[in-house]
Amino acid sequence: MKKIAVLVVDDSAVVREVLSRELSKLPDIEVVAVAPDPYVARDKIVRFRPDVMTLDIEMPRMDGLTFLARVMAHNPIPTIVVSSLTPKGGEMALEALDAGAVDVVCKPGAAYTVGDLIPVLAEQIRAASRVSPEFLQCRKVAPPPERLSLTRTTDSVVALGASTGGTVALEAVLTALPANSPGILIVQHMPPQFTSSFASRLDKLCHMEVREAKEGDAVVPGVALVAPGNWHMELRRSGARYIVALHQGERRHYQRPAVDCLFESVAKWAGRNCIAALLTGMGADGAEGLLKIRQAGGRTIAQDRASSVVWGMPGEAVRIGAADEVVPLSEVARRIVSLASVER
Repeated sequence: MKKIAVLVVDDSAVVREVLSRELSKLPDIEVVAVAPDPYVARDKIVRFRPDVMTLDIEMPRMDGLTFLARVMAHNPIPTIVVSSLTPKGGEMALEALDAGAVDVVCKPGAAYTVGDLIPVLAEQIRAASRVSPEFLQCRKVAPPPERLSLTRTTDSVVALGASTGGTVALEAVLTALPANSPGILIVQHMPPQFTSSFASRLDKLCHMEVREAKEGDAVVPGVALVAPGNWHMELRRSGARYIVALHQGERRHYQRPAVDCLFESVAKWAGRNCIAALLTGMGADGAEGLLKIRQAGGRTIAQDRASSVVWGMPGEAVRIGAADEVVPLSEVARRIVSLASVER
C-alpha cells in the first residue's frame, strides 16, 4: 500500500516534531519532509512531491495565506490549515479555505490535545489525498440565477451536515435560500472559534440570520444555527417549540460536533416535519442519521459525486439507501425550498 506523503510546514519546531512523530506512526501516512517557513517549503515541494501539505498560516518571512495562494496558482497541493485556536486564527483559516485549502484543524494546546488532534488530522489527510485537482483552485459554486422564494412561512426544520469542502458548499446553499426559510440547523466539522467565525461570515452573506448556536436557542424561520466547535448539537421540543441542546458527549466518527447526533435527534423530534441534506465530506458521519430521518418520514437529500470535494459522507448515505434524492450542489437550495413549500 502506497503511503500518503505529507509535508508539514510550521514555524514551531515543537509542532513540526509532534506532527511528524505522531502521523508517521500511522500505517498509511508518511511525513516525507518538514519546513519552518514557506521558502523552505517551496524547495521541499519540488524535491519530495508531497500528496498533502499541512500549513501554519501565521509564520514569519511569508504568511501562510500568501504562500497558499502561490501554491494553488502554480502547483496545487491538497492543503490542510493548522491554525491557532483564536478568533484571528479562525478568520485567517476561513480566508485559507477560500484560497483553496481543503480543511482546517487547530494546533494542539490546552484546549485541544495531541490525542484529540491526530485522529481528526489523519482523517483530513486521507480525505485531502482523494480531492480531485479541479477542486483545488476554484471551488465556488454560484447560487441559482433567480432568487429563490418561499410563499409561506413553514414550521419545518432543515438540518444540514458537511465536512471536507463543506464551508464552500454550505455557503452556496445558504446564500441561495430566502429570508423566510425554515429554521436551519448546521453541523460543519470545525474546531471552536472557527465555527464562530464561519457563522459570522455567513451572516454577512445570507438573506437570513446566521449565528453560532447557544444552549436553548429556539429553532425559528429565518434563522440558521451553526453547531459550535467541540459541542454536539441536538434538536429538542419545549412545549410547542423546537429548541437546541448542546453537550460534550463522546466524539462520533472522531468528530464533535457530529452530524449523526444532530440528524438522529431531528428524526426523533421532528420526524416527517424535517428536510435534511448531507453534503460533501470524508467518512460516514451523518449517513445513518439521514437514514433515520427518512425512516421517520422526513425528506432527505444527498449531494452528488460530481459536485462533492469528497464523496464520502453523502456517498455512504446513498449506499445505505438514506437519500430520497441525489442532486448537484447547485440544486440543493432549490430542492429545500420546493420541499418546504409542500403541505405535509
